[in-house]
Amino acid sequence: MKPVHPPRQRRIPHPPRPTVLDHGPMPYVADIHAATLNNDMFRTVFWTGNHLQLTLMSIRPGKDIGLENHPHLDQFLRVEEGQALVMMGERRDQLTFRQPALKGSAVFVPAGTWHNLVNIGNEPLKLYSIYAPPNHPRGAVHPTKEIAERMEGH
Repeated sequence: MKPVHPPRQRRIPHPPRPTVLDHGPMPYVADIHAATLNNDMFRTVFWTGNHLQLTLMSIRPGKDIGLENHPHLDQFLRVEEGQALVMMGERRDQLTFRQPALKGSAVFVPAGTWHNLVNIGNEPLKLYSIYAPPNHPRGAVHPTKEIAERMEGH
């Protein structure tokens, strides 16, 4: 007689753990290009100091960062891979500045400017963003825009 084994239970996979943790505020050197390309999360806080913060972002085709305004900080974004449409303006309903941003483009967002970036390509838009001062919780990882909005109360 063969032994009877209970049916195997299906393992429910856990969401992937972020491999990048916030490396600040300690001194740190990184291959930011590789880190940005390897990030598959909507937003990963990579380094947070007292006066600035760097986040990595991956935006799916046809998706956007989301219309936002940072009254008290300047923002710098650099496109490492993909194609974006950058929109900015003084009012949320008048984004009169519209310009494409391709691989290698730098985007400067002055404090108090409404802005959004839309992925207009067919592949994920990979970019990093520097906030001065920091804007997100230290070490935050947001797999999707929807989770980011829920976690940060948007």
